[in-house]
Amino acid sequence: MVASIRGGLAESLAEQITRLVQSRTGGQIVGLHVAVSGSDVTISGRTTTYYLKQLATHAALDFAGRFATLTNDIVVS
Repeated sequence: MVASIRGGLAESLAEQITRLVQSRTGGQIVGLHVAVSGSDVTISGRTTTYYLKQLATHAALDFAGRFATLTNDIVVS
Protein backbone atom coordinates (compact mmCIF):
# COMPACT_ATOMS: atom_id res chain seq x y z
CA MET A 1 0.00 0.00 0.00
CA VAL A 2 1.26 3.48 -0.85
CA ALA A 3 1.44 5.93 2.04
CA SER A 4 0.65 9.61 1.64
CA ILE A 5 3.49 12.03 2.37
CA ARG A 6 2.64 15.53 3.64
CA GLY A 7 4.20 18.84 4.64
CA GLY A 8 7.57 18.80 6.38
CA LEU A 9 7.99 15.09 5.77
CA ALA A 10 7.68 15.69 2.01
CA GLU A 11 10.33 18.43 2.16
CA SER A 12 12.62 16.22 4.19
CA LEU A 13 12.09 13.33 1.77
CA ALA A 14 12.84 15.58 -1.22
CA GLU A 15 16.03 16.85 0.44
CA GLN A 16 17.19 13.34 1.29
CA ILE A 17 16.51 12.04 -2.21
CA THR A 18 18.31 15.06 -3.68
CA ARG A 19 21.40 14.36 -1.56
CA LEU A 20 21.38 10.66 -2.48
CA VAL A 21 20.98 11.35 -6.22
CA GLN A 22 23.78 13.95 -6.12
CA SER A 23 26.01 11.51 -4.27
CA ARG A 24 25.38 8.58 -6.61
CA THR A 25 25.75 10.66 -9.78
CA GLY A 26 28.74 12.69 -8.65
CA GLY A 27 26.70 15.88 -8.94
CA GLN A 28 26.37 15.36 -12.71
CA ILE A 29 22.62 16.17 -12.85
CA VAL A 30 22.41 19.88 -13.70
CA GLY A 31 19.48 21.72 -12.12
CA LEU A 32 18.42 18.66 -10.13
CA HIS A 33 14.98 19.15 -8.62
CA VAL A 34 13.04 16.63 -6.55
CA ALA A 35 9.34 17.23 -5.96
CA VAL A 36 7.17 15.20 -3.60
CA SER A 37 3.40 15.44 -3.84
CA GLY A 38 1.36 12.94 -1.92
CA SER A 39 2.77 9.56 -2.87
CA ASP A 40 4.40 10.82 -6.09
CA VAL A 41 8.09 11.67 -6.40
CA THR A 42 9.33 13.46 -9.52
CA ILE A 43 12.98 14.07 -10.30
CA SER A 44 14.04 16.48 -13.03
CA GLY A 45 17.13 18.16 -14.39
CA ARG A 46 19.61 17.67 -17.24
CA THR A 47 22.48 15.28 -17.80
CA THR A 48 24.72 14.12 -20.61
CA THR A 49 24.20 10.34 -20.48
CA TYR A 50 21.40 7.83 -20.05
CA TYR A 51 23.64 6.02 -17.57
CA LEU A 52 23.54 9.02 -15.20
CA LYS A 53 19.76 9.22 -15.64
CA GLN A 54 19.56 5.53 -14.70
CA LEU A 55 21.78 6.07 -11.64
CA ALA A 56 19.46 8.89 -10.53
CA THR A 57 16.43 6.63 -10.98
CA HIS A 58 17.94 3.86 -8.90
CA ALA A 59 19.08 6.24 -6.16
CA ALA A 60 15.59 7.72 -5.85
CA LEU A 61 13.95 4.29 -5.92
CA ASP A 62 16.34 2.96 -3.29
CA PHE A 63 15.18 5.70 -0.96
CA ALA A 64 11.50 6.24 -1.82
CA GLY A 65 10.52 3.21 -3.89
CA ARG A 66 8.90 1.29 -1.06
CA PHE A 67 6.22 3.91 -0.39
CA ALA A 68 6.06 6.22 -3.42
CA THR A 69 5.83 6.18 -7.19
CA LEU A 70 8.68 7.74 -9.16
CA THR A 71 8.67 9.80 -12.35
CA ASN A 72 12.06 10.58 -13.87
CA ASP A 73 11.84 13.71 -16.04
CA ILE A 74 15.63 14.13 -16.35
CA VAL A 75 16.52 15.26 -19.88
CA VAL A 76 19.54 13.71 -21.59
CA SER A 77 21.23 16.03 -24.06
